[in-house]
Amino acid sequence: MADFRTHISFSTILGFGYGAAGHWYFGLPPDTSMLGACLCSVAGMLPDLDSASGRPIRESLAFGAAVVPMLLIDRFQQLGLPPATMVLSGALVYLLIRFGLGWFLKNYTVHRGMFHSIPALAIVAIVGYLVTGSAEMHVRYFHSGALALGYLSHLVLDEIYSVDLRRVRIKSSFGTALKFWGPSLWGNVSVYAKLILLAIVAFGDPIYMDELKHNAENTAQTSTERIQRTAQEMVHRIWR
Repeated sequence: MADFRTHISFSTILGFGYGAAGHWYFGLPPDTSMLGACLCSVAGMLPDLDSASGRPIRESLAFGAAVVPMLLIDRFQQLGLPPATMVLSGALVYLLIRFGLGWFLKNYTVHRGMFHSIPALAIVAIVGYLVTGSAEMHVRYFHSGALALGYLSHLVLDEIYSVDLRRVRIKSSFGTALKFWGPSLWGNVSVYAKLILLAIVAFGDPIYMDELKHNAENTAQTSTERIQRTAQEMVHRIWR
């Protein structure tokens, strides 16, 4: 397996490239692009949250506890919360991530379990999409993609380091990162249940539904206009 320094270095390099592409190619604001770069960098540590100790879990929990409450500001505003309640809610989220999530990970996860898997990657991407409460859908997709890219970089590196090129052999850890299911039935059921639940929540998100409704209305209007034009042309040809 790759060590902490290798993972964070690789995901940080990817993050810089991702953020630069977002700004220069897709025209995103500098702050949005920089946040995407940071999310990609930190996501490179997330699969090792199941290690129960060490730098990955400390750094990831500290970053998440600090950043997630700020990302939720738009959500709090959409809920119409007063400023004092927003501050208290942010503090509660900080405590839950910093201590509650840390306790859960130490007691209920197994290293190289389903945290190292494709469905876990999808869960992280969906959570990023839901936490980012921006009304601009492309911003939410961008930040969600940043988390997915950083997470994927960790899984890919673990698989690469499972191949011993000097001795020309494959280590026993090969195939334990880029997987869709693991040996534990409960672990598989748990991760896929969470994935399905989050997917339902994401598709039911009000902002997403508003976007779908807006697109549907535009499509319906465009279709109606096309039908009217076609009918007018047919009538014109008949009476010409």
